[in-house]
Amino acid sequence: MRRFFAKLVAVCAVLVATPALAEPVDTGHLVAELVARDQSIAPGATTYVAVRQKIDKGWHTYWRNSGDSGEATSVVWTLPPGWTAGDIVWPAPTRQPTGPLMNYGYQGEVLLPVPITAPASAKPGETVTLKAAVSFLVCEEICVPEDAVLTLSLPVVEGLAEPNPAWSGPLAKALSDAPTPANFASVFAKQGTSIVLAVTGEGLKGADVSDAYFFPFDSTVIDHAKPQVIERGPEGLTLTLTPGYAFQEGEGPKSMAGVLSIGGKAYEIGASLGTPPPGASGLGAPPSKAVGGGGGALGLPLAAAFAFLGGLILNLMPCVFPILAMKAASLAGHAHDRRTAQGQGLAFLAGVLATFLALAVALIAVRAGGAAVGWGFQLQSPPVVAGLALLMLAVALNLSGVFEVGSSLQGVGTGLAGKRGMAGAFFTGALAVVVAAPCTAPFMAPALGWALTQSAPAAITVFLALGLGFAAPFALAAFVPGLLTRLPKPGPWMDGFKKLLAFPMYGAAAWLVWVLTIQAGETALARIFAAAVILALAAWLLGVAQRRSAAGERPLVLASVGGVLVLAAAVAAIWPSYGAPQPGPVASAGGVAAVPYEAYSPEKLAAAQAAGKPVFVNFTAAWCVTCQVNEKVALSTQGVADAFKQTGAVYLKADWTLKDAVIEAELAKHGRAGVPLYLIYGAKGGDGVILPQILTEGLIVRALKDAQGR
Repeated sequence: MRRFFAKLVAVCAVLVATPALAEPVDTGHLVAELVARDQSIAPGATTYVAVRQKIDKGWHTYWRNSGDSGEATSVVWTLPPGWTAGDIVWPAPTRQPTGPLMNYGYQGEVLLPVPITAPASAKPGETVTLKAAVSFLVCEEICVPEDAVLTLSLPVVEGLAEPNPAWSGPLAKALSDAPTPANFASVFAKQGTSIVLAVTGEGLKGADVSDAYFFPFDSTVIDHAKPQVIERGPEGLTLTLTPGYAFQEGEGPKSMAGVLSIGGKAYEIGASLGTPPPGASGLGAPPSKAVGGGGGALGLPLAAAFAFLGGLILNLMPCVFPILAMKAASLAGHAHDRRTAQGQGLAFLAGVLATFLALAVALIAVRAGGAAVGWGFQLQSPPVVAGLALLMLAVALNLSGVFEVGSSLQGVGTGLAGKRGMAGAFFTGALAVVVAAPCTAPFMAPALGWALTQSAPAAITVFLALGLGFAAPFALAAFVPGLLTRLPKPGPWMDGFKKLLAFPMYGAAAWLVWVLTIQAGETALARIFAAAVILALAAWLLGVAQRRSAAGERPLVLASVGGVLVLAAAVAAIWPSYGAPQPGPVASAGGVAAVPYEAYSPEKLAAAQAAGKPVFVNFTAAWCVTCQVNEKVALSTQGVADAFKQTGAVYLKADWTLKDAVIEAELAKHGRAGVPLYLIYGAKGGDGVILPQILTEGLIVRALKDAQGR
C-alpha cells in the first residue's frame, strides 16, 4: 500500500508540476532571460539552461576572447545545495571591426548554453529556483556595462524530462552549431615576424577554406586587427598570422588554442609548437586571400589587370626603350611585307612570354622548396626590408644619372637581338625582359606582390599578364604597320624623363626605412642611414669609373672600390640581425608620444580651473572600442600634442575600466550612462562643453584653442 501511494504521489507531481518558467529582464540595451531545454529535470540528470540575449539593433556583446577591446559576458550561478553548473558553451563569434581594432562578439539574438546537473538526492515533486547574476558589456558608439539577475523555476520529476516546446529546438541547434573539438592535426611555428598555423585532416580535403578564420582563446597570441592570409594545400590549410604580445618576450607560448571557422562551421583546435606539414600548403592550391583587419586581397582578375597595365608602362623605362625602338625600326623596314612584320611581332611576343614564364617557374620552385619568396612575407623581415630600401635607393641613383646599369646586358644581347628573322625577334623579347627585370613600373608592385603569395596557376597567370602588357605595343605595331611611324624617337626628352622617374624610387626607399623603424625600432635608423651613405658613395665611384672607361681609361681601382663598398653596404643593412623595438611611447602607426595626463578627480579639475587653464577630460575605459579608436587615431598625434603645449591645457583621464562611483556620478550629471565622454572646460571656468564621440585631430585642436579664450 505504501508503494502504491508513493507512485500515486509521483504521478500527481508530474501532472501538477509547473514547466520551467523565467522572467525576462531589460537591462537597457538588451533583454536577457534564462531558457531551458527541458520543462523539468530528473534526479541525477543534466539539462541545458541558456542565457538568452536579445540585443538592440546596432549594439553587440562579446565572446570569451573579446579581441582588442571589450569584455566577455560573465555568469555567476546561485544554485540549491548539490546542484552544479558547467562552463558556458560559447557559440562561434563574428568579427566586429571598428577603426583599427578587431573585436569578437555577437549581435541580434544569442544563446549561451550552460549544462545544469541535479543531484541524485533531488526530490521529485519539488520545484527549484536557479539564479544567475549576469554581467554584460554592450557596445555601439558607446560601451555600457549592464547587469541582470535572472531566475528560472525548474520542477524535479521522475523519469525522462519533457522537452520544452519553445526552446528545445533553438537550444539543440545552438549546441550542434557550437565549436566542437575536431580531429585535425594543428601545428604552429614562428617564422620571421609571422606565425604560421597549419591545420590538416580528412575533413579539410577539398573543403572551401576561402573564408577561414582563427579566433584564439588567448587575447595575447595574435594581433587581431591584422589580416589572416590563407593558403590551401592538398590536405588542409595554412594561416599566416601576426604575433601578439605573448611572442614579444622570450620564446613565446608552446601551444595555441582557439576556434577555426570554415565555410559556416566552427571547430575547436589546439595547436602545438612544431614544424608545419607540407600538406597544409603547396602548389596546385587555389588563390589565397587575406581575411580580417579590414584588409583583403586583389583577387586574380584585378591582379592580372594591374600586371597588364604595369607591363604597358614598363615599356617607357629608359633601359628598355632603346631595344624596343631598335626592333621597331627593324619592323619598319618590313612594313611592305605584312606577313613578315606579323611573324616578327609574334616571335617577339613569344620571347617575352617565355622569359616571364621562366622567371615565374623559378620563383615558384624556390617557394616550393620552403623559401618565403612572397613580398608579403619578405616585408615582415627587417633585413629584407633594409635590403629592399637600399635596392630602391640604388635604382633611384641610377635613374638620377649617378651611375649606369644595363648597358653591358644590352651589349651582350646586341648580336642576337640584331639578327634578322624570327630568332632575332624572339631573343629581342627575351633580352627586353632581362633588361627590364630590375625595373618596377606603376601597378606592377601590387600585382607581383599578390602573385608571389598565391598558387602556381595564379602566379603564372599574373606573370603572363605582365608579359602580355609588356609585349603588347610592339606586337600591335607589327600587326598595324602604320603605328610604327608614330613611335617616339630617342632624344633629349628621355634623359629628363629618366631623372623624373628617380623620385618615386627615392620615395619608396624612404617608405621602406619607415617600415624598418616600425619593425626594429629607431635604433635601426642609424644603421640603415650608414648603409645608404656607403651605397651612395659606391654608386658615385662606379659612375666615375664608367665615365673614365668611356673616355678610354682603365679605372680598375675605382670600380673595385665601388664594388667593395656595395658589398659593405649590403652587409651593413642585413647583418647582424635586427633586434625587436624597445617598448616606448612611440605609436606604431606613425603617431607620436601620447599626451601626458593625470588621473581624473573633481579636486584636480577644480585646481586646474582655478589656475586659469583649459581642461580636457577623457572619460574612457580599456574595454571601450570607440575610446581605443579615438586614442589611436586622434589623441596620439603630433598636432594634438602641440595644441596641448601651446594652450597649456591640462589633460585628465577618467578611467572607468573598473566601477567608480565618482566617475559614474559625473557621467550621470552629463546625461550619459556609458563612455566615451569628452569634456573641455574653458580657461575662465564654467561648465564643460561636450565633444562628439568620434574625435579627429582637427576637432580637438580647435576645441583646445577655443577653450583658451573662454
